[in-house]
Amino acid sequence: MKKNILYPFILLFSLVGCSYLDYDDRGELSEDMVFEGHSSKRNFLYSIYQSLPRVDNYIDGAMLAAATDDAEFVDEFSTIQRFNSGNITVSYNPENQWSHFYTGIRRCNTFLENATVERLEEYRYNLDEERDGDQYYPEMLQALEYERAEARFLRAYFYFELIKRYGGVPLVTSTEEIDFESETFNINRNSFDQCSEFIVSELNEVIPKLPPEHDTRDGLQGETGRATKGAAMALKARTLLYSASPLFNSSNDVNLWKQAAVASYDIVEEGLYSLENNFAELFIKDNSSELIYEHREGNSNDFERTNYPIGYDGGNTGTCPSQNLVDAFEMVETGLPISDPASGYDPDNPYQGRDSRLNATVLHNNSQWSGRTVETFQGGLDGPPILNATKTGYYLKKYLDSSVKIGSGQDIVKRHTWYLFRLGEVYLNLAEAMNEAYGPESDPDGVGMTAIDAVNMIRNRAGMPNFPTGLSNAEFRSKLQNERRVEFAFENHRFWDVRRWEIGSETFDAELRGVNIEKVNDSTFMYTPKVVENRVFEEKMNLYPIPYTEVVKANLEQNAGW
Repeated sequence: MKKNILYPFILLFSLVGCSYLDYDDRGELSEDMVFEGHSSKRNFLYSIYQSLPRVDNYIDGAMLAAATDDAEFVDEFSTIQRFNSGNITVSYNPENQWSHFYTGIRRCNTFLENATVERLEEYRYNLDEERDGDQYYPEMLQALEYERAEARFLRAYFYFELIKRYGGVPLVTSTEEIDFESETFNINRNSFDQCSEFIVSELNEVIPKLPPEHDTRDGLQGETGRATKGAAMALKARTLLYSASPLFNSSNDVNLWKQAAVASYDIVEEGLYSLENNFAELFIKDNSSELIYEHREGNSNDFERTNYPIGYDGGNTGTCPSQNLVDAFEMVETGLPISDPASGYDPDNPYQGRDSRLNATVLHNNSQWSGRTVETFQGGLDGPPILNATKTGYYLKKYLDSSVKIGSGQDIVKRHTWYLFRLGEVYLNLAEAMNEAYGPESDPDGVGMTAIDAVNMIRNRAGMPNFPTGLSNAEFRSKLQNERRVEFAFENHRFWDVRRWEIGSETFDAELRGVNIEKVNDSTFMYTPKVVENRVFEEKMNLYPIPYTEVVKANLEQNAGW
């Protein structure tokens, strides 16, 4: 079955990209113009998709992973470094998305208020008694129902992206709720729980209204990218998982974990998706049985230009995986971390016998890539002292396509897909929720799968040994957190996982490490650990500060510590 892909819709118009809570309608098309017909209405809906979150090099050239212990960006002056130095403020946050998502929310509200049978002339025309029985009218009604469900899904998604960043935010469900003509106005922040409950309620209503796929609806072939039933189910499961997590679940309400477990298993039971066999190919395929929802970029080689190793013609290094991340990949034979003396790890051959996901994620010294061997050792083709060579001893591989050409006189491009939801996440969400609700090996309420069975689905795909039995709740949690790290590296999970688990002081407020490599002979190298950077993390950074302009204009309560 062909799965949902967020295709880069061609927008026939655009709205002003301004903050919802600081809205300016100058230059905006009138609603009469936008909603005068079916095609213009649909184009308005498609324009809302541009507010979905990004995964690529969207923060001053860096991936979000460069603000975690998984990576370092090559440009030390990039604004991504503000996270690593603890230098984000109420006036400046390089990943501030408040305005971006509230703009999307306002568009959703505008669509929902205007995309109605009563408002749209073509629907009123078909309701005329003299045209009773028009064969196209039932299809038109179904199309409108789908479109309204899409807008509600998107609004729920934007609210989720806001609350994971800021905690509770103002819930605005109408374009008439705020007087934008006033220089200042008062609006209250809803609590995180109120926002989460709103999101889940909306999703519960739209899940049965959304189709499994949109490929052939309205006679349009290949209409991929629109919200589906699976996408809404995945967003519900993720919202519940975050709601149950320590950052947002101060009372440790176990029922929230149970709800997250049920929502995750519902997706597995639905049977719409299946795990791919090959993890490495998953990130360069045009489509996949595992993909639930994603953002696809049109033909381009920008990502390769930014992240190819410096020694390749046209390469610029970009986001560099850290030694911290590399050390997280276990040994394949024993399933043990390399820090365990019984693991079988050989520091003289540090990449031998490791979890296969390491080679699918990271380019290390002696990796084979795009026609040659990667050389990150001192004096190598891709190593120091070359300007802008990797700072960590590693280069990114995940999402890079070696068939894309970037060198002089070459311009081979390809479409890129950026994961928003995939089945692999569903299994690890299920494992986490089941462990917190019932422990590693129990399912007393008949959810459908134990925590250990769920995580072993991912381990088996990677060719790794099963999790050992007999682990305590805490032991399973620790090992599962590492599993999420290696499975989802560079997919924008680590940044948020560490915050919702409240373990930033243990992981981010620490040394970011790399490795110096010296070549002894053609087959022997000497590896010496090094500190790349001392990182800073404060507890207040678990949530972003509300932007200062919004606090002043709307009299909003600021997050603690900011």
